[in-house]
Amino acid sequence: MEFQKVKVAVRKRIATITVANPPANALNRQTLEELSKVIERVAGDDNIQVIILTGEGKFFIAGAEIKEFTTIEYSQQGEELSKYGQNLFTKIEQLSKPVIAMINGACLGGGLELAMACHVRVAAYSAKIGLPELNLGLIPGYGGTQRLARLTNREKAIELILSSDIIDGEEAHLIGLVSKAVALEELEATVTALAEKITAKSLLTIRAALSAVERGCVEGQEKGLQREAELFGKLFESKDTKEGIQAFLEKRRPIFKDQ
Repeated sequence: MEFQKVKVAVRKRIATITVANPPANALNRQTLEELSKVIERVAGDDNIQVIILTGEGKFFIAGAEIKEFTTIEYSQQGEELSKYGQNLFTKIEQLSKPVIAMINGACLGGGLELAMACHVRVAAYSAKIGLPELNLGLIPGYGGTQRLARLTNREKAIELILSSDIIDGEEAHLIGLVSKAVALEELEATVTALAEKITAKSLLTIRAALSAVERGCVEGQEKGLQREAELFGKLFESKDTKEGIQAFLEKRRPIFKDQ
């Protein structure tokens, strides 16, 4: 299946998904639909262990396709669009494979909402990051009001949303919105190194760790601890856990087979 707005490249168990909708990689309906299909494809491929999400050219994703908003006349239409984006981004957030957002440029509105749904965010110092929807007489509609408060804090999220302020990658790192900020020329190498470090682990343990973290974030620490204990115990029945323990005792690198 060929896509017009999204590109996929796979190397060393790492799938790089690039949104390519010039000039600003806007998230119009076609781009969202293609992104959904690509995510489903790579999620179901056992040869892929880590996903990198980025944008083509100088932009990450500069937001939604504003021209499409002019066709919305009724509240039901707007709500349906919001729920479509929310459902897609929640699907990304709940993937059993880690998704790393490589924020190479403008990451605004729906672009930031997409990045916040990824498990890890790494940004260039020069990236422009924000939720400027209130300038359009709107609010963030793809989960931004919820995830920004969770990733930073309630006060900072309200400040950024109500002011529509745009921050750079360095400030985003200082407030905990991205896990790391680096020079633009170092961004790809930094993200690739992180992805390769993750691919050295067993896919079983990656899935278990993501599941435990997600359960705690969504349902609270008590449920998260229950899930952690359940998965911790279950892993002892796997070949990879036995291999990891034995390799440690023998002072060698483990050879995981995702079993």
